[in-house]
Amino acid sequence: MINYKRDMTTDSTDILTLVDGFIEQISKIRTLLKSVSISGLILAPIAIALSIFLLTHASFFTILEDQAEFGLALMILLGSVIAISSFWIFAGLRQYRMISTWNKRYDNYVTNKEQIHKKIASQFGFKEESEE
Repeated sequence: MINYKRDMTTDSTDILTLVDGFIEQISKIRTLLKSVSISGLILAPIAIALSIFLLTHASFFTILEDQAEFGLALMILLGSVIAISSFWIFAGLRQYRMISTWNKRYDNYVTNKEQIHKKIASQFGFKEESEE
């Protein structure tokens, strides 16, 4: 029976270590996701502005009159750029908010974890291990 409890404690510790490692990896990935969302917030408006500029330029109407098929394809392409960039802005804002919220929760998790470790160490007289 004692071995069973020891195995249970070891398994619980292994699971907690695994979960901690997983959370730390996600924390590292969030910086990449944050940069992707920021790029969406910067590049998408530039793409929309450029597309609108091209659509409203006087030469664009000349191209539409002279090259009907090319002009139609260009209009569809620019419309697609505007639609996709608009979605990209929305997705970038949403992702940025989600990452910021997750970041606050992660900071709370790390703080609580450290407090619990200190409490357990002081309660049972263990020396705190330095984390590297």
